[in-house]
Amino acid sequence: MTIADARHILVDNENKAKALLKELNNGADFAHLVKKNSLCPSNTKGGDLGTFSPGKMVKEFNDVVFSADTGVIYGAIKTDFGYHLIEVTYRG
Repeated sequence: MTIADARHILVDNENKAKALLKELNNGADFAHLVKKNSLCPSNTKGGDLGTFSPGKMVKEFNDVVFSADTGVIYGAIKTDFGYHLIEVTYRG
């Protein structure tokens, strides 16, 4: 069975997600931006969602996590929860 580890930043609008992605691409610390901005309870763990298998997350999130390259930050990914910046940290 395939599993993945991922971390994310969840915000309430696309413009904020895009602005944070720009900061990350310019070298900002992911965990610091999570702590300052993310609406998800995972913000206390640097946005780390732990290990999960396909189908455990909403479809849009799942699609990115189980198809994207590891170590690359993707976003803004819209779900019913808001807009995510997602980094797959492991998949195997």
